[in-house]
Amino acid sequence: MALKNTTIDVDKTWETYFKHKEAPLGQVAKEELIVHYSPMIKYVVGRLNIYVGSSMDREDLISSGIFGLIDAIEKFDDMKGVKFETYASLRIRGAVLDGIRSLDWVPRAQRQKSRQLDAAYTFLEGELGREPEEFELAEHLNMPLEQLQDEIKKSSLVSLVSLDDYLDQNHESNFEPTENEDTSPEAVFAKEELKKEMAEAIKILSEKEQMVVALYYYEELTLKEISKVLEVSESRVSQIHSKAMLKMRTKLEKHKSLLLT
Repeated sequence: MALKNTTIDVDKTWETYFKHKEAPLGQVAKEELIVHYSPMIKYVVGRLNIYVGSSMDREDLISSGIFGLIDAIEKFDDMKGVKFETYASLRIRGAVLDGIRSLDWVPRAQRQKSRQLDAAYTFLEGELGREPEEFELAEHLNMPLEQLQDEIKKSSLVSLVSLDDYLDQNHESNFEPTENEDTSPEAVFAKEELKKEMAEAIKILSEKEQMVVALYYYEELTLKEISKVLEVSESRVSQIHSKAMLKMRTKLEKHKSLLLT
């Protein structure tokens, strides 16, 4: 489905859509909104690409994202005081992850391998008194180095999909953001503790890994943008990110559900 962006009066188009949803005029307005907001799909897919890299067809991810955008437009309620972009980004991301699940890209066996990888990393770290090198992990797991690097990459995607499953189980996958965050003492304390632990976990990363984490999670750049900043290939950025996530997961196991939000 090709989308060609055009310039429209967004407010008027939304007004037309809300007034004439089921009529032909409303359907035209809907198509215009889909085209107008279509760059959001490429942005979300560009962000998720750091997990999947070249392992999945980008067009498949974009197609899934289009369904997410359409769903967001159809279900958006402007009376709730939430920006459409905020709401739509969640819907698009969820649709893309659903697309990944439908392809069974992360089967149960891969989840088990991810747990074994985490356990091996933790065990060797305790035995060696330092972070294990990739070749040491490969030897411990009795696998070629290239296969280990592939497993590290896949484990990163397992973390991403596991997070979405976790939110779904806790009825937050259909979360509609509000302007008011939870400011209870317990929530504030939990957030501060998480920030402290993340800061400590980031310290164990190499300089380049810290850079990738900062550019992705704090500057919110896409895989392609990070690649340009660091002047390395996108596949190399993805590899660095996966290695960083493996290190951080072993340090933040109890906060695993919050690590990749």
